[in-house]
Amino acid sequence: MVQMKLIKVCDREIRIEGRMLRVAEPHGDHYRFLDDPAPVIDGLRTCGERVDLFAFAQRLPETKPKFSYSVEWENFAVLPVTTFENWWTKELGFKARNKAKQAEKNGVVLREVPFDDTLVAGIVEINNECPIRQRRRFPHYGKSFETVRREVGTFRDCSIFIGAFFEDKLIGFVKLVPDETCTQAGLMNIISMLKHRDKVPQNALIAHAVRACAARGIQYLVYSKFDYGNKEHDGLRDFKERNGFKRVDTPRYYVPLTGRGWAAFRLGLHHKLSERIPETFAKRLRDLRAGWYERKYRSVMGEI
Repeated sequence: MVQMKLIKVCDREIRIEGRMLRVAEPHGDHYRFLDDPAPVIDGLRTCGERVDLFAFAQRLPETKPKFSYSVEWENFAVLPVTTFENWWTKELGFKARNKAKQAEKNGVVLREVPFDDTLVAGIVEINNECPIRQRRRFPHYGKSFETVRREVGTFRDCSIFIGAFFEDKLIGFVKLVPDETCTQAGLMNIISMLKHRDKVPQNALIAHAVRACAARGIQYLVYSKFDYGNKEHDGLRDFKERNGFKRVDTPRYYVPLTGRGWAAFRLGLHHKLSERIPETFAKRLRDLRAGWYERKYRSVMGEI
């Protein structure tokens, strides 16, 4: 298990992970940004915790490096938001628009909801529907009410929660987290029930997320990565593209704070092993894993 610790430096929560290599980043990285990283870096040097490497992202819309630290590039699925009507008529793909309309025709109702026990209970039920999703083990399956409440409740004071309901039952939800300046909002969570996939609630949830951003003047909606490693085909990437998201490359900064951190960064050891495996071999491993999960959970999948 990866060792993790939260500390405060210059009134910012910093997350430290790892044992042999201790890597720190702002808590909620990609949702919370550093406009002036120098005081935090100085604070990490004297905080009393060993930190080998500090990493942080840069806020949109700036895509050129602002700081003089070492940079690696990361990509995101970004949807520029002006008005909902502009996205609906000019940016949204024909098939995705029809599916969003289909959800409404099928009786799916979308609305913003408060973060409360009713929402948490609905999310727990969605999480526990199936132990595998997208051909891999679903990490939230089997989590308790209190665990889900704690994890989904991060940044609750500024987050936007959108529920998809069918016959007054929660069948999907989105959690949007705007940054400190309300320039961009990240899709921290988006999930819906597999047994209601014929009602295409995912498309309706995206549409309502765009509407929520436009109403608040949020200029960019970010849906995690656009491309994952060297994958030649990815269904999630296709879904994002059909909904108007485009790839945007942004700088990610790395600041070695120890000799170990400097060596690890130069050797690329700060990346996960899965990121360094050739795609042809990685695809075979994914297929083997998916086949094993399908056999193991065949009886559960048959009920959905």
